[in-house]
Amino acid sequence: MTSMTDDTGVDELRFRLHGGLHEPGDPSYDDTCTLFNTMIERRPRYVATCVSVDDVVAALAFARSHDLPVAVRAGGHSVAGLSLCDDGLVLDVRGMADIEVDPERRIARIGGGAIWADVDRATQEHGLATTGGRVSTTGVAGLTLGGGSGWLERKHGLACDNLVAADVVTADGEVLRASEDENPDLLWALRGGGGSFGVVTAVEMRLHPLGPEVFSGIALFTADRAHEVLRTFRDVMNGAPEELSLACAFLHPPAGAEGFPPHLVGQELVAVLGMWAGSLADGERALEPIRALGPDADLFGPTPYADFQCSLDDPPGFRNYWTAESVTDLPEEAIELIVTRAHELSPGASMLFIVAWGGALAEVGADTSPLAGREARFLVHPLLLWEQPADDERNIALGRAFRSDMEPFSVGATYPNFLGAEGGRRMRAAFGDSAERLAAIKAAYDPTDVFRTHQAIAAI
Repeated sequence: MTSMTDDTGVDELRFRLHGGLHEPGDPSYDDTCTLFNTMIERRPRYVATCVSVDDVVAALAFARSHDLPVAVRAGGHSVAGLSLCDDGLVLDVRGMADIEVDPERRIARIGGGAIWADVDRATQEHGLATTGGRVSTTGVAGLTLGGGSGWLERKHGLACDNLVAADVVTADGEVLRASEDENPDLLWALRGGGGSFGVVTAVEMRLHPLGPEVFSGIALFTADRAHEVLRTFRDVMNGAPEELSLACAFLHPPAGAEGFPPHLVGQELVAVLGMWAGSLADGERALEPIRALGPDADLFGPTPYADFQCSLDDPPGFRNYWTAESVTDLPEEAIELIVTRAHELSPGASMLFIVAWGGALAEVGADTSPLAGREARFLVHPLLLWEQPADDERNIALGRAFRSDMEPFSVGATYPNFLGAEGGRRMRAAFGDSAERLAAIKAAYDPTDVFRTHQAIAAI
């Protein structure tokens, strides 16, 4: 291999790519290098706009022949910035976003560059849905490969639990299908083990009847009621049917924030939000214990599912630090620590997001998915977003303090999609006893470690 590219090789790749090859200064290049986490500043040598499997194969061949690092960019939500690479080749697969819904088989075939907003709209045309991200601009493939937590997880499992097949281009350019019948070891690895095995150009997801309306929304309380609200949330979710999926959030919307009642803007708030995956009447009854607390704003009601899926979309343009701890429960000591620490959140887009697990996702074993820690009752997820570099140290320290507070209650596992760049030890905890099997599959499909993704399989 050579370390320098030559004009002939670049021109050949330009000719072969249907989507085009872009370099610094091109508008498409700059667009690709704009991620949701503005702390990430990486400048690839080239961006290959891939609109077909052939484009992916050609781009990987070029990277191999010129010894270039590779990254794959779709939704651009990787908080660790692994949608980009310095001085390498980025495969921008956003042009591979076709969605085909088979309502009879209840299967959706989804291009590797699609985002959840488009999938939710397409499947809802048939009264169907699958577990997708709570932020609708997130890429389908990236979220699914890293687990895929979403509002339907307690009823239908994580997104990765609904993955029935995937098309994958390996580092050496081989085009494979991963399913129960073809390369089943690869399918197992993709169900939460990350994207370090190849470029996923399409996924096939299992669908379930839902909608068009669900009982969903948010209840807002002032922070002086945080203990009471968090206890009620815990107790409700520890005994809830699997149709009920709720989260508790601590936030501090600044003056001028949109979507909040004017009398609550600028205040420290605690919220309970989520949905019922069933009939509207049953959903209204299930939310009674939360609404009986007398929230300062009760915004629960019948909502089109696809609209509710867009209600938490995080804006681009912020610096980000994420971490998480999967906990066995929320005893009084944990609640006290959470409420105390939440007062340190600054006004703005940051929040502490506590997701209730259990239900169907807890029933999936290591023979189906490599993700460990499914016995966790709650995921405590500091989601820090800010604008000024001068605030980096404070926000990162706050995120780590939240995690440290929760460590005594941890199940010992982590959830990959809620983690930033926290090193191999933390990522290994996401897979428990499945880590060695994942490493063996990685060695089989990508022995030279071309795909160095967030899950860092080769490093554990």
